[in-house]
Amino acid sequence: MQPATIDERRDLRRNNLPLPSERRPWIERFLRSKWTWIVLALLLVEAAALIAVGFQMVPDRPVPGGVTYGTGIEAVGPATKYALITVIPLSLLFLWADRFRPQSFWVWLITFGWGGTIAVWASFNINTFAAEYMSIVGPGDPRAASRAATFIAPFVEEAMKGVVLFLVAIVLRYRIVSKLSGIALGGLVGASFAFVENIYYYASTYRAASNTSGAGDPDERLAEIFQLRGILTFFGHPLFTSMIGIGIAVALRSKSKLVRVLAPVTGFLVAALLHMLFNGTASMGLPTNVQLLLLLFVAYPMVISLVIFTIRQLIVEKRLIRARLTDYARMGWLPDTDAHWASRLTTRVRVLWQALWEGRLLSTWRLQRALTELAYLRDSMARGLVDDGGMVREKELFARIRGLRQRGFVAPRERTSYPWTRRGRRTPDPTWAPPAQISQGDPRVPSGVPLGSGGTTYSPVDPRWAPPGT
Repeated sequence: MQPATIDERRDLRRNNLPLPSERRPWIERFLRSKWTWIVLALLLVEAAALIAVGFQMVPDRPVPGGVTYGTGIEAVGPATKYALITVIPLSLLFLWADRFRPQSFWVWLITFGWGGTIAVWASFNINTFAAEYMSIVGPGDPRAASRAATFIAPFVEEAMKGVVLFLVAIVLRYRIVSKLSGIALGGLVGASFAFVENIYYYASTYRAASNTSGAGDPDERLAEIFQLRGILTFFGHPLFTSMIGIGIAVALRSKSKLVRVLAPVTGFLVAALLHMLFNGTASMGLPTNVQLLLLLFVAYPMVISLVIFTIRQLIVEKRLIRARLTDYARMGWLPDTDAHWASRLTTRVRVLWQALWEGRLLSTWRLQRALTELAYLRDSMARGLVDDGGMVREKELFARIRGLRQRGFVAPRERTSYPWTRRGRRTPDPTWAPPAQISQGDPRVPSGVPLGSGGTTYSPVDPRWAPPGT
């Protein structure tokens, strides 16, 4: 494909579509790209925030009138092991949900890192500051922390977690193509926030049991709080922040200015309200049986509803991709089979598995991504979210698809070609011989068919023919 002109690049920027990649070595493109340094700067800020969180939560800190006890370095290891049991499957689940149009690895990394570093650091400091000013009976008011957890923490924490989602929506809005994108990114932020928060609670419980006589075995106390936070209520932060992601996704896929404003605000308020109900219930000191009833009949139905909604969106996106690629098939720009195979998740996984054993995994994966992006681009153009500048990106995607077909494939094979099932080279047919070795009387030649140039018939040539315009 020819390099994009200045006007075409302007059209792509206006629609927030990616510019054509330059034909340079990847290391040169990597070093000269502004996004490389932006991502690096964000990762450094997140690392600094994580170090700051560690200095605030782990060591003991002297305060006027005494000492504020931290978690202790010896308790961080056991606490981290328990926290990983929850965060790993949760993160993989949200990454799996965003399978049709997955984000790049760097978007996932920054999003996940933000929730466990910057969001935690900012929320910790703001919540601590608010708790001090919500004291009614003076310093040391035992109810100040519960008031802050109920009325301040939900809004602060959801706002801090939602910042990165809004940043991604502003900078890479063309990458959030469905509600699945919002759920996946929101769930990742919430899972990483809960990961660091769980480490703090687990380590604090472990150290308190270790240093308090009669508190019980530290490992048993750690297992008990893990059952509460890591099993019974693991869904909290991912569920809340997913509401913000859904709101942002709805806004980006709508032409209405009112929806674009109200959808993210509504998503944030729903997230904060759910968070407030969750914290308020935990702070009321309700009996254990009442809390279990609330979990069974209030909290878990919400989680199940989110799961059903996600599955339904997978079906909706499958139909959308098939419909949009069918548009191109009807125009003759794509094979008819592309719309069928590229819209089926199970088939896409099967094709990637087969491509792995044939040495074509990368090309096949890129081909699937290009077809999916083409479908969503077509949908954006049909909705009026992208103007005529989308045709520049459309042209580039078609050029990429044509090139990738030389190595990758869309339709699955009948059988997977494993190395141990491949046959050797086909044995030559002993009855075959080059044309020069075949005579007219050879039994392999049908009777009545002349050999050589005498068996070829040409159409007569009109001497008056000439190229058009001559």
